[in-house]
Amino acid sequence: MNSAATTGLQLPVMEHFYTIQGEGFHQGRAAYFVRLGGCDVGCTWCDVKESWEAEKHPLMPVEKIAETVAQSGAKICVVTGGEPLMYNLDALTAALHAENIRTHIETSGAYPLSGSWDWICVSPKRFKLPLTECLKAAHELKAIVWHRNDFRFAEEQAAKVSANCLLYLQPEWSNEKECLPMIIEYAKQHQQWRISLQTHKYMNIP
Repeated sequence: MNSAATTGLQLPVMEHFYTIQGEGFHQGRAAYFVRLGGCDVGCTWCDVKESWEAEKHPLMPVEKIAETVAQSGAKICVVTGGEPLMYNLDALTAALHAENIRTHIETSGAYPLSGSWDWICVSPKRFKLPLTECLKAAHELKAIVWHRNDFRFAEEQAAKVSANCLLYLQPEWSNEKECLPMIIEYAKQHQQWRISLQTHKYMNIP
């Protein structure tokens, strides 16, 4: 990790863009995405593996990130990765809130929580389990289903979140045709779960 990023005043930004949130509770809402570089969770089916090496991505001051989001007109900024919680995000969320922008994060929960968040989506991974503090703080738990055994893992993680946390099952994109029928039947039998789809891929937007 670049030492300059450890302060959280500059962050390695792989890409940033204004789009439509495609997944989970806020699906369909306009949002500005900031994808940070750096991840050691190592999901085999990750579709942004180019984000894993932080050193490959330029550092961007948090004030510049917030200014760019504000200039787009977006009211929501989704911070994702990679694994964004590898960095201290206090300064970033403060800069975004100063611009009256809502702060959302998508994280595996594998690192301690930092930043002030209006919405926390934790997507737990077997490869590096989420911390209890992240699960307790989550507004939304999004479990990715690639195989039938993933339902058991999803239930194990769901047992650790707060009573108000929304529960989502999402098919892994490359295996969606096989997984989605299983998820539909599971959601019908376990009605605490909702289904999340990667609708941005259907819309062919980032």
